[in-house]
Amino acid sequence: MKKLLITGFEPFGGEKINPSWEAVKLLPDQIGEYTLTKLLIPVVFEQSAEKVLEKAKEIIPNAILCIGQAGGRNAITPELVGINLRHATIPDNNGNQPQDEKIFSNGETAYFSTLPVRKIANAINEAGVSAQVSYSAGAYVCNDVIYTLLSHYKDTQTKVGFIHIPYCAEQDKTPSMPLGDIIKGLIVGIENI
Repeated sequence: MKKLLITGFEPFGGEKINPSWEAVKLLPDQIGEYTLTKLLIPVVFEQSAEKVLEKAKEIIPNAILCIGQAGGRNAITPELVGINLRHATIPDNNGNQPQDEKIFSNGETAYFSTLPVRKIANAINEAGVSAQVSYSAGAYVCNDVIYTLLSHYKDTQTKVGFIHIPYCAEQDKTPSMPLGDIIKGLIVGIENI
């Protein structure tokens, strides 16, 4: 069996839940050829990526997949790229609110996901759940995590990717997606890594 480290975020921005963690914690412990290690990470610049890297050093995964909430989206959106930028319209959970700062002062401008994002999006759509490739993970903590991980695992065998999901129906916001559909989409996505 291969190892997949999969992460979800704690609630932020005044929300009581974060559908990324709600979905991740309900995933089976084994999907396709992967055994899953599930990790809850904070919505805090730098600390979230550090927590993922710490866990990855411990378990040596074949792939890392981070899941995050993208309020306003109506589909599951695998991210194609992470950019070297921190810009927060709201503070993170530690009160940090960087404005147009680089993640790494000497880092590359951007890194592309090393997961097959188009294949993943197509498979989720074929399974009857709305999905599309996203070309921007934003500049908040989600992007901070994916960029840092892609930078760290550049030129290694460890595959890294990020999937944004909509609000779940339980959050009473629109657009949203039933949590069951989010979970179904993630399972199909993992089967197609």
